[in-house]
Amino acid sequence: MKKKAAIFDLDGTIADTLESIAYSANMMLESLGLMKRPDEEYNYYAGDGADVLVMRALKAACNNEEQAKELFLQAKAKYKEVFEEYCMYNVKPFDGIVTMLNELKARGIKIGVLSNKPHDRTISVINELFGENYFDSVCGQKEGLPKKPDPSGARIMLEEFAVVAEECLYVGDTNVDMQTGKNTGMFTVGVLWGFRDREELEQNHADVIITNPSELLTYIE
Repeated sequence: MKKKAAIFDLDGTIADTLESIAYSANMMLESLGLMKRPDEEYNYYAGDGADVLVMRALKAACNNEEQAKELFLQAKAKYKEVFEEYCMYNVKPFDGIVTMLNELKARGIKIGVLSNKPHDRTISVINELFGENYFDSVCGQKEGLPKKPDPSGARIMLEEFAVVAEECLYVGDTNVDMQTGKNTGMFTVGVLWGFRDREELEQNHADVIITNPSELLTYIE
């Protein structure tokens, strides 16, 4: 079926946020007297929400699950404090993303962003990177809206676009993204420039996996 819309994850899919996450989390670890972790490790710590990120970083730094649990609430508060200031640290669109999105818009494809980030922060990141009203719809985490992989947010966006699930691509870089698309009945596109690897995307039944944003255009027709 011809595609009329595409819904994108934010972090690790259209926005390269790894450095901001790693920088903030490492400042958190240092404040607790723990050693920083290499930036590349955050590819596996990030992508499933702040709570999971903080615990994964603590476990790696402590090498002791009980100590990590004891430090969790203090660490979470510190991460939130630091990230408020550094959430846009070296954040940028991935290479080729803007060109691909502009081509989708030129073809009349509706484009949206669905993120587990808080809604206000999702809006601020999108506006800074792409400008206001660039996307047809942007939705972050709101009170009463279940987080992905629950399909509720994606279904709301489909209604806004006046399309059915089979007419929409769901594009993301993690297991949660693939599960969200599948739970909604959309064609799922896994991307390899984000947080996770091919194995995770395959295990979560990505319909196709791409290595470059321009490849997405192949799956519109």
